[in-house]
Amino acid sequence: MSILSKAYFHDEAAAYAFLEGLLWPSGPTCPHCGNADAAKIGELKGKTTRIGLKKCYACREQFSVKVGTVYESSHIPLNKWLQATFLLTSSKKGFSAHQLHRLLGVTYKSAWFMAHRIREAMRQGNLPPLGGDGKIVEADETYIGKKEGVVMKRGHAHKRTVMALVERGGSVRTFHIDKATTAAVGKIVLDNVRAESALMTDEGRQYRKVGKRFARHDVVKHRDYEYARGDAYTNTLEGYFSIFKRGMKGVYQHCAEHHLHRYLAEFDFRYNYRVALGCDDAARAHRALEGAVGKRLKYRQPH
Repeated sequence: MSILSKAYFHDEAAAYAFLEGLLWPSGPTCPHCGNADAAKIGELKGKTTRIGLKKCYACREQFSVKVGTVYESSHIPLNKWLQATFLLTSSKKGFSAHQLHRLLGVTYKSAWFMAHRIREAMRQGNLPPLGGDGKIVEADETYIGKKEGVVMKRGHAHKRTVMALVERGGSVRTFHIDKATTAAVGKIVLDNVRAESALMTDEGRQYRKVGKRFARHDVVKHRDYEYARGDAYTNTLEGYFSIFKRGMKGVYQHCAEHHLHRYLAEFDFRYNYRVALGCDDAARAHRALEGAVGKRLKYRQPH
């Protein structure tokens, strides 16, 4: 049976019950004062009362499970939010706002903003450094789209730069940077990779200085058509970039530069919670729902 047949995707009351069980495994917690005493929290019921509405008798405030999450203040039924979250987290190359708009029966404007809120839930912060003793981390950059307000030039000067780090068999981390300079690249690598790691890069000059700070630094010379030499290669990142570009060009087609970091968070999230690491579609969606807590994104400040 498909997971999309679950009651919480089709009934709003069931959606609230499901999300409450996921975010409040020990019972409701007031987001206003932190009260978790079940005796001091009551559920408000009535013909005109909103589904899932509760009252904290410690601070006298009303709340629901959506308060303090990216779903707060949304008038879209919660079951449609759960559908959108599942579709966006389970589609390898993304799920367009136009498709969400048609499938969920909401306006395109609402679908677009829903997608951005879900990407905010996918965003991961305060992560530990990649790699470690005996582990290999690849570093590389790619270029996608045209920088806003920049005249076409030869090479990559007019394109948006995306730098990525990936721990083989582990997680990926991407960054939208203005230019792949020695200083910019070096800081990202040092801040996000443990010094005990083996660093694999191409022959880019921006990696020469920072490479000396690691246990080992191997270089593959793509200009000489060298793509692997033993365990020295950046093919893991090339595979990631392939999926990212196919999604951006084939599914999303257009992305304003100030929104690029959200799309990067989306593709990072799906890669970091992939099946190879024991995370199926349902578990990935649950991770995104858990990530919705403590974040807020308003329509006029989507970036």
